[in-house]
Amino acid sequence: MSTEPLPAAGAGPASAADAVAEAERLHDAFNAVWGNPGGWRALTIVNHTTVGLRFLLTGLGFFVVGGILAMLVRSQLALPGHTFMTPEVYAQVFTMHGTVMMFLFAVPMMEGLAVYLLPKMLGARDLVFPRLSALGYWCYLFGGLILVSSLFLGLAPDAGWFMYVPLAGSTYTPGPNSDFWLLGITFVEISAVSAGVELAVSILRARAPGMSLEKMPLYAWYILVMALMIVVGFPPLILGSILLELERAAGMPFFEVARGGDPVLWQHLFWLFGHPEVYIIFLPAAGIVSTLLPVFARRPAVGHAWVVVAVVSTGFISFGLWVHHMFTVGIPQLAQAFFSAASMLVAVPTGVQVFSWIATLWLGRPVFHVPMLWLTGFLVIFVAGGLTGVMLALVPFDWQVHDSQFVVAHLHYVLVGGMLFPLVAGLYYWLPHFSGRLPSAALGRTGFWLVFIGFNLTFLVMHWTGLLGMPRRVHTYETGLGWDGPNLLSSIGSFVMAAGIVAVLCDIVLHFRYGARARPNPWNAGTLEWATATPPSPYNFVSLPAVQDRHPLWSNPGLGDDLARGHGGLALIDHGRRETWGTDPASGAVREIIHLPGNSWLPFAAALLIGGVCICLLLRAYPLAAAFTLGSLAVLLRWSWENGTHPLAAPDARTAPGDPPLHSRTFDGPGLWGMALTLLANGALYLSLLFGWLYLWTVAPAWQAPPPDHGLAAGKGAGLLLAAALALSAGTLVLRRAVARLRAGIGRGLGALLALAALLGLVHCGLLAGVFSAAGLAPTKTAHDAVSAVMLGYALVHGALAALLAALQALRVRFGYVGIEAPYEPLVVSQWWHYSAVTLWASYAALVWFPAVWGLGGGA
Repeated sequence: MSTEPLPAAGAGPASAADAVAEAERLHDAFNAVWGNPGGWRALTIVNHTTVGLRFLLTGLGFFVVGGILAMLVRSQLALPGHTFMTPEVYAQVFTMHGTVMMFLFAVPMMEGLAVYLLPKMLGARDLVFPRLSALGYWCYLFGGLILVSSLFLGLAPDAGWFMYVPLAGSTYTPGPNSDFWLLGITFVEISAVSAGVELAVSILRARAPGMSLEKMPLYAWYILVMALMIVVGFPPLILGSILLELERAAGMPFFEVARGGDPVLWQHLFWLFGHPEVYIIFLPAAGIVSTLLPVFARRPAVGHAWVVVAVVSTGFISFGLWVHHMFTVGIPQLAQAFFSAASMLVAVPTGVQVFSWIATLWLGRPVFHVPMLWLTGFLVIFVAGGLTGVMLALVPFDWQVHDSQFVVAHLHYVLVGGMLFPLVAGLYYWLPHFSGRLPSAALGRTGFWLVFIGFNLTFLVMHWTGLLGMPRRVHTYETGLGWDGPNLLSSIGSFVMAAGIVAVLCDIVLHFRYGARARPNPWNAGTLEWATATPPSPYNFVSLPAVQDRHPLWSNPGLGDDLARGHGGLALIDHGRRETWGTDPASGAVREIIHLPGNSWLPFAAALLIGGVCICLLLRAYPLAAAFTLGSLAVLLRWSWENGTHPLAAPDARTAPGDPPLHSRTFDGPGLWGMALTLLANGALYLSLLFGWLYLWTVAPAWQAPPPDHGLAAGKGAGLLLAAALALSAGTLVLRRAVARLRAGIGRGLGALLALAALLGLVHCGLLAGVFSAAGLAPTKTAHDAVSAVMLGYALVHGALAALLAALQALRVRFGYVGIEAPYEPLVVSQWWHYSAVTLWASYAALVWFPAVWGLGGGA
């Protein structure tokens, strides 16, 4: 293999000039394969460095929009009886402030920084699915533009960023305001989930040789947990948004009490996403803290293993806290006690991290550069926010301050203190990596003190306003209630804070032109991103590093120069392929070479067409939306066709002697992991649908159980559904047979088996279509039939995609893309078939067996 030990001193080129010439030759050769095009073709770039920077710049743009909206809110509330904005405009402004900051700034910024950093930090050349990263960015940009455009059209969402029903429903918000939120946010969340899959698979499968899990940087641990939380936590809101849009556009009563729905179901679905999102935002910020503090304390982090356990524990516990946002809804006291205890329990792993940071500083020799100043502000503000969080976990106290300005203040202490301060610290730390230049220490310190003072003046005082009884979301208030002075102070503080943010943004912009040139690794950090050039090349490393410990640059400060001269892995580029190592998830041992795709118009085109679908749905132009959907499907199929390289186009003979095979020659490529995590997200959405089904059966006050002769519970509808499940199961078994033959090295008859599976999938779809007509569903009349229709539609979409994927694989066998030499794509498709079959049987049990058992038990 080409991961042999570095040559001994003096073994390389004869002179320093020869070494420089060799490094330049390698750079030119790699740039010919990895280089980014200019002009309009820049839209085709899929490289993680460019995509990550686009995320960051777009996130900063949306942050400015959200900040302006915040200033408008504070201007309105500065004085009692103020008429700066009408109630209708104010409702739009505060709704969009929360929406922009939470959905278009906080999560995408953290994802963008991770997209930029992780391959460099892990010793890889790119993420494992570069085109998926590009698709995620374009979905984020277009979804955000759709959402923000509503402000300029005067049609912005105005029901609060929680979008509680019935206020957000068609009865009280008949215009398209809520539709902008539901469709725009769903579009943006495609980006979030795709980034979660991308980041998790890349961390697990594309690390430097020797980088076992125990040697992985803490930042990568934080991002891994965040990515998995996104994969599991975002689908409940995606489902809720789909259901609410179906209720608004098609009259399907999921949340309407009179027809068997329940508005509290929306709160459950929203907060199943909403509370984990707080930690999805906080954990990557804490990862920045755990990365920077050891550098400025000049010693390794204290309690590395304890921090990893705390991060993983936080991820798990955060999914058991959502009901603490609903203590005043009227849930049973036993449930309140459980979720109150869970809400206090999450403080334990957070405390472990805080004490690790304090111990690292205590045992080190801290130097207070500008990033360290922002980290100090984070520690002060976040700990204060955590204390008020524990207060809110106590049910009696929560009852007193629920929906008051106290909760608004707590939220900002946790999210601004826990995310913005570490983010700015991280930006100042990595700006020399982005640009090769140093920012201004004077502007950085000025910005910090303005933000720190202004923030505490705004939100520390706001706790007092909330305890005095001021509710959130009010557009004005009467004088004489004791709120006049605190509100004026908060408004003054907000403008001081805004001045600090302006100073920081000016520093960031100006340093690209006027900043002093930074030396390599200016902070003397120990992680691998500082072994690349600054600013980095599109390929990160000419040759890939191998690591022996957690701080490779502290162990070998000259590692970057060695890698630039080609003294590492995969230093050959004459084959013209983009490659990086595929490694074992636990040990970091090399398994295969991951062959990465190049630049393409397909991600941009796919996102543009999906955006067209959203716009047509907003306009209720459903035939045009169907046309855009078909166009999106065509582009994605073309993408699938290009995704695997034909063996003749990437012959094994052009792989260096002793190197492992390309991933397409194996049975364990990254696509298997990507599909597994995609199905995990899919499963989270489906389980949320099952949760809603069972919740309405057991809790909805006007639930209408189906009669015994209902078409799905008995008769032809139930029989057709059973036949559809059997057909899909048969197709799954055929596909398993095809995969087994591939594993045995038998390629004969592979195309016929895949075609047979596709045919069985089509039979399944036809039978499911028959269920809709035979069951006699009335999805606009009762919540039971509405949820039943969604379950059947879910099964139909998955069955149709399963048939399409199997047919595509049969065609690829015919053209030589799939076979004994390139066997792993059918394994990826097999995962989809298995999942579709399992969920269809679960739906059969829910729609047919559960009502029968419920009726026998007297539940009806």
